[in-house]
Amino acid sequence: MLKYFSENTKLAEAITVHPALIQLLPRFNISLGFGDKTIGGVCKEFAVPVNLFLVVCNIYAFESYRPTLSDISGTDTDGLIAYLKKSHAYYFDKRIPHIEKHLKIITEQIDRKQGAILMSFFLQYKKEVKEHFDYEEDTVFPMLKSLQENKYHDVGFSGYEEAHTNIEDTLDDLIQIVFKYLPGSVEYENSIGMAFDILQLAEELKKHALIEERILIPFIEYMERRNEI
Repeated sequence: MLKYFSENTKLAEAITVHPALIQLLPRFNISLGFGDKTIGGVCKEFAVPVNLFLVVCNIYAFESYRPTLSDISGTDTDGLIAYLKKSHAYYFDKRIPHIEKHLKIITEQIDRKQGAILMSFFLQYKKEVKEHFDYEEDTVFPMLKSLQENKYHDVGFSGYEEAHTNIEDTLDDLIQIVFKYLPGSVEYENSIGMAFDILQLAEELKKHALIEERILIPFIEYMERRNEI
């Protein structure tokens, strides 16, 4: 039987088995050097909502994990919003520019027309990600805060999950273009480096989408029902 993380799980052991979890630490303002402390102990030390941290870690580590209604209803609103905003900043201010840096070098090494097409495709993807993040931060997060104050809203998530899918599909298309059509004349270090960065970003964004689909959306729907009572 699969054993999910709990408050009594040692954080160092969890990260050793699932290294991707280390990416989450800065988003919760947790620094290294926590020794053999449990997740519960580390969260207490760094004033992190332990329920939220556990749910996020379990989603990252276990594909089959689904938060219970109790997990969702106990979500810390401010903590969730802060985590998601830091994730947005990490993706858009660090990961995407790193890929763009590789891409600019590569476009100088290939046919100008090919380079223009590749860069145009990437910039369109970047635009889609920015629009999606802006919608969440300008509309969804304030809506969540309003619901926390017992103000009713008819949210309506029509097209919200589809937007996640579109972003993932566009990035998958970019991966395929790089794999199949990038000229062999491109320096190995840049071509492989960019491909690795894109694959890593794709995996991270899929986890990010799962967190929003399994925590954020159900949490808003829960709060809407609560406010209707």
